[in-house]
Amino acid sequence: MRRYFWSKGFPWFRRDPSKNEFSPLLPKSGAAGGDDKEVDLETGTHQTETNNGQDLKSPTWIQTHYSYSWMDYFLKYFLFLCNLAFTVFGLMVLGLGMWGLISKESFAQERIGSIGTDPMLVLVSLGFLLAVLCLTGCVGAIRENSCLLRLFSGILLILITVQVLIAIMAYSMQDQIEVYMRSGMLAAMAGYQDDLDLRFITDEIQTNLQCCGADTYRDWETNIYYNCSSPGVLACGVPATCCVDPLDNGTVWNSQCGLGAQRLDEFTAQSTIFLGGCIGGISRWIELNQGLVGAVAVVVLGVQILAVFITTRLLESINWHKMHA
Repeated sequence: MRRYFWSKGFPWFRRDPSKNEFSPLLPKSGAAGGDDKEVDLETGTHQTETNNGQDLKSPTWIQTHYSYSWMDYFLKYFLFLCNLAFTVFGLMVLGLGMWGLISKESFAQERIGSIGTDPMLVLVSLGFLLAVLCLTGCVGAIRENSCLLRLFSGILLILITVQVLIAIMAYSMQDQIEVYMRSGMLAAMAGYQDDLDLRFITDEIQTNLQCCGADTYRDWETNIYYNCSSPGVLACGVPATCCVDPLDNGTVWNSQCGLGAQRLDEFTAQSTIFLGGCIGGISRWIELNQGLVGAVAVVVLGVQILAVFITTRLLESINWHKMHA
């Protein structure tokens, strides 16, 4: 009898074959003070293996912390530095535009009504938009702020769409664009003496393209100072930037080289001033440099698309790490 119980064991000392020694109901070996350790078999907190009738415990812990990869860090700081650079550039453009408006006293009561046509307003608008947009992306990248990054990528997508639509419209409405350019050129010529910015832009166009007026040098008749009915010394004249050689002896700027040029016939005037208009000059320049213009447009658009892709990739990484943190 004693041998039977020794070999078979007492019922309360028998091991239940349906449970192994790692059953949640049994004490675990190596437990300090005989305390039970709960084992979560469903979530795979740790697993057991059996080798030659012996149970071997092989814990496999779930990794709860996921570190960023080097690519995540690269994209984060690349986006941050690029947006920081463009933010500074936007602030410089904004400051230049504001300086131009203030120096010309465009905010004065007698000039505030015409501020909408001031060329410096374009610089102010572009600088403000660029600074705010890039600052949003800059802060969103360094702070890993999903809301700011979504706002940044959303505005970029809107800008890309608008630029593509403008490019399509410009290609399909070339004749109308030429009409708008002509009216803009004539408006700049009309305010040539009154607005320093319009004067600077007009002089640069006429000097670089070697042209005079919108379609012909006689277009300067639209300016009240160069009109032939004007009582001033500039009557029937053109600006010095229309002259073929505005320098006396190649050194001194001759501001009076275009006086009375409108009274001359084309054969006589061609030795003194440029006869062709600037609208045709602009069209010829675009045709000759259309490859360069297209390359610049593709690069600008490509940079914006790349920024959208980088922001999207960074957003996915941030959201994934937040879910698994």
